[in-house]
Order: sequence, then structure tokens, then C-alpha cells
Amino acid sequence: MATRRRTLLKVIVLGDSGVGKTSLMNQYVHKKFSLQYKATIAADFVTKELQIGNKLVTLQIWDTAGQERFQSLGAAFYRGADCCALVYDLNVSKSFDSLDNWHEEFLKQVPSLTLLYTEQANPSDPKTFPFIVLGNKVDIHGGRSRVVSEKKAADWCASNGNIPYFETSAKEDYNVDGPFLTIAKTALANEHDQDIYFQGIPQAVIENEPRGGGCAC
Repeated sequence: MATRRRTLLKVIVLGDSGVGKTSLMNQYVHKKFSLQYKATIAADFVTKELQIGNKLVTLQIWDTAGQERFQSLGAAFYRGADCCALVYDLNVSKSFDSLDNWHEEFLKQVPSLTLLYTEQANPSDPKTFPFIVLGNKVDIHGGRSRVVSEKKAADWCASNGNIPYFETSAKEDYNVDGPFLTIAKTALANEHDQDIYFQGIPQAVIENEPRGGGCAC
């Protein structure tokens, strides 16, 4: 297969288990949603092509496990990342409180970013590397069960370098496309073009399976 020139952008999606990372990716890439849930093991990724201006952009979106036992594997998946999406569940305060840990852990475990983006993004400085925050499951009980206010989330984003913030519902396909377009545009500020082969790239994330209690919507 001939090599084709593309702008490849690697996006890492982080957050606690069950906040809906896989569901958001499935909704964005495949336009499908499942109420059944199975936690992602280690990491998986999907790809989607976008036309932004005169550029053909391929987003490589990595869905990482939210369980603590897999966090030590993070560095291997984070390397070469162009942007990081932090996801929490609007109805679970612990998942919001965990944003600090995910944010800090990501920056700490990406030493190669210093080489890729020496001036634009020093991983020790959270104000320079491109992040985005998604408050998911805004649809639950019509929003009446949410425990994290929009102001609280916006204040957190402002205090961590004015990170763009969106509220989403993977189940209802509410406000899903916009954040990923923002991710792509943000990451393009630090783009690195390369020749890549589109052979054997998985086109689907792990299929969900039943597990008692809870959904990844």
C-alpha cells in the first residue's frame, strides 16, 4: 500500500472508570451507544478523519483504562500525545475530584513531549500543553442528579490554564462532535506531520458487555 501524507494527531482520553470515555468515543466515531458496560483493559484506540481548512487530519483517539491497577502503564500510551481530554461524570463528585490526579499524572509521565515540543509545551507546565475537559452524562435524570455545577467545573478549568470545558451526553449524542473538533484544532497548534501507513489500524473500540449496575453513558 502506498504511503499517504496525513496530519496525525494523537489524543489521550483520561478519567475514572465508568465516566463514559469509551461511550463518547463510540458515539463520536461510530454513532452508536450501548447501555451495557465493560471496563476498558489497558488501552485501545479508534481513528477518525476530519477536514479542517485545507488540512486532512487523522485523529488517533486513545481510550485508556480508568482503574488504578493500569495507571502504571500510562507512560507507554501517553508518549507522542498532541492533546489530552479529561472526562468526568457530572453525577459523581469523586470522578471530578480525580481530575487533579489525572492531570498531574499525565504531565508527569510524558518526558518525550519536551523533545517534541520544546518551546510550545513543556510537560511540567500545565498552562502550555493542550487539554480539554468533558463533563459527561448531563442527561441523567434530566440533569437533576448532577453534583458538580458548571461553575465549579469552569473554575477548575480556569485555574489550570483556561482549559476548554464542555458538558456532554454520549447516550443522547449531545455536544459530542464539538469537543472533538476543538481537540483537533487545539492539537493542530502543536502538529507534527509524518508519513504513516494506514494498515491494520483498529476501527472499533472494545464492545461493551453486561456488568451489574451502572452504565457508561
